[in-house]
Amino acid sequence: MSRRPERQLMIDALTRPHAVASWSGVDIDLALRVLRRARLLGRLAEALAGAGLLDALPAPARDVLSSAQIAAQARARVARWELDRLAHALGGDGALPIVVLKGCAYLLADLPHARGRMFADVDLLVPQARLPDVEARLLSRGWQTTELTAYDERYYREWTHELPPLTHEEREVEVDLHHNIQMRTSRLKPDARLLLAAARPIPHFGSLDLSVLAPVDMTLHAMTHLFYGGEMDDALRELADIDALLRHFALHEPGFWDRLWSRAVELDLARPAFYGLRYAHRLLATPVPDAVLAASRAEGPPAVVTALMDQLVPEALFPPHPDRPRRRTALARLLLYVRSHWVRMPPGMLVRHLAYKFYVRQS
Repeated sequence: MSRRPERQLMIDALTRPHAVASWSGVDIDLALRVLRRARLLGRLAEALAGAGLLDALPAPARDVLSSAQIAAQARARVARWELDRLAHALGGDGALPIVVLKGCAYLLADLPHARGRMFADVDLLVPQARLPDVEARLLSRGWQTTELTAYDERYYREWTHELPPLTHEEREVEVDLHHNIQMRTSRLKPDARLLLAAARPIPHFGSLDLSVLAPVDMTLHAMTHLFYGGEMDDALRELADIDALLRHFALHEPGFWDRLWSRAVELDLARPAFYGLRYAHRLLATPVPDAVLAASRAEGPPAVVTALMDQLVPEALFPPHPDRPRRRTALARLLLYVRSHWVRMPPGMLVRHLAYKFYVRQS
């Protein structure tokens, strides 16, 4: 039997992947099962392959990880091709800035943690005034909108920070067009113009130069998406992304730590930055300068809120044990799901929205 809990196995696999080769078969089996749920198998496979340790694992584990590695590489090719087709469809307008967000941005920027990552969709940030034009272009070139109820259509177009998802009729890859990184109704009010102005071009796509967010902004967006985004199904992967971004940019981006907190305040993202730094540092031992941690604590929530989040976040971040799921994990995820809506919607709107979602799920 395994002597270590599944959470510690996941943390060790993320922070010390070289140690996996020395684990018992029972520990490896459990780690692979929970990492599959967290969509982190490909990342572990890439880390072990890069260290020359994949062949040191038992054959069944090696086969599972090799399969995850191949699947992730295939999804990366799909993502690159979809970005190429988007660039082709939207090309010819040098005045149209297109910023790629989240996982596909990590891929375009060739960040180390993009290797082995599974890509589900493509997220783009464009100026709000250009959204109708961009949507019309894509609709005329094979992308289609999802059929929505009148409520959902209004929800996307009047309240959120994105349009209803678009899917190409042949390739079936979802594209989300954003005009900001937070809902219009959110308590946070980041200025998307600041994000677009600081974006860095990736000139690899013909007539349309795609861009990605600046390193500090990319990191802040990852923190905001995790703690102000809603669902917690991929929470551990998103925290691992934050850890990887902080570690990478601290080494390769001059002045990264000096700029991070002031930019968080400038963009009105201090609260998600506080949570991102706190839990990356606490759970994954991400090295964060003491001065940055102190600045973040000064802008943090009241002590009672922090204490409650310290109970909920670690419980919700990790996928449940595949054989012995705990009820409190589901409860923690539910409470954080409600919280994420509470901070993004006025109370009356929140009640109506959750009631509608409950009605739809029960129908």
